Amino acid sequence: MSIEIDHVNKHFRDFVAVDNVSLTFNEGELTALLGPSGSGKTTLLRIIAGLEQPDTGRIRFHGEDTTDKHVSQRGVGFVFQHYALFKHMTVFQNVAYGLTVRPRQSRPSKANINAKVMRLLELVQLDWTAHRYPHQLSGGQRQRIALARALAVEPKVLLLDEPFGALDAKVRAELRRWLRRLHDDIHVTSVFVTHDQEEALEVSDRVVVMNKGRVEQDGSPEQVYDTPANPFVYRFLGNVNLFHARIHDGVARIGDIQLPAPEFHGYHNERGEAYVRSHEIEVLATRQHDDALHSQIELVSVIGPTVRLELRTDNTETLVHAELSKHHFHSLGLKQGSDAWIRPTHSRIFLPDERVANG
Repeated sequence: MSIEIDHVNKHFRDFVAVDNVSLTFNEGELTALLGPSGSGKTTLLRIIAGLEQPDTGRIRFHGEDTTDKHVSQRGVGFVFQHYALFKHMTVFQNVAYGLTVRPRQSRPSKANINAKVMRLLELVQLDWTAHRYPHQLSGGQRQRIALARALAVEPKVLLLDEPFGALDAKVRAELRRWLRRLHDDIHVTSVFVTHDQEEALEVSDRVVVMNKGRVEQDGSPEQVYDTPANPFVYRFLGNVNLFHARIHDGVARIGDIQLPAPEFHGYHNERGEAYVRSHEIEVLATRQHDDALHSQIELVSVIGPTVRLELRTDNTETLVHAELSKHHFHSLGLKQGSDAWIRPTHSRIFLPDERVANG
């Protein structure tokens, strides 16, 4: 089931939640709507579900206009952040609920409901919890039951709103890997909302980055991470350093460092901004290259196998963040307070007005 969003707008008083968004979600695809709080991603998801009505624009499921259809007529399964399980019902009863409340003429037999619920509980690897109550389960288990309940009604589309947001980091990581495997098994068209960049990049087939109600970029996880469309996407996807540069005839200069900027051939002494991710900063104990900046290490943070550094370069108030392996850091013989030299191994150059160029 494909989903088409056609020039959808939604305002709340003086707040623009969704600003002229057009997207098509392909059949069987798992898409992440990624963005900060207030970016419009949850409102857009609720419009797809029929829980909100757009001010203008249309929603189509597989070519059929569903904009004015009630949520109960859209064939949507919805999973909320906070489980929304019925506390007084067993796990089995929760999963069976959507089937048991169907009109009599379309309601499966009791035997068929029992068989289907148990198949779903096996699918989410929780068949042994059938006679337990939600309070007897962990948060991760409750969320898997909520997903089984959404799948019980055989939805054409599965929508998930921050499905793992209420869980701790370890459980969240386990569940997103599990969701990816589950989706590969069931292939239902799925859209999930998240503000977690790692979650979106790991789980989805496609990432739609939103900001202030607009789509900033739409592409595969590799595309949005490797070739961000603009500075907002670059800043939002991971730790990034911003260097002020001067662009002249296809070269961006930061102090003694020259960075290739081929899209800017013909520009003369133009102000630019160089974006460099923290793991793309090479740290040196001695000046081995002419194109390196002298700096001093102000902070060393060891996080498992990774070391994160805060360095201050000469004649600047801006801190530079670098990330390298603990083994490599120790091999350099550096410590907090040491002098060091840094150089970007990869960069992306933008003009201040956010026009794009590769570097």
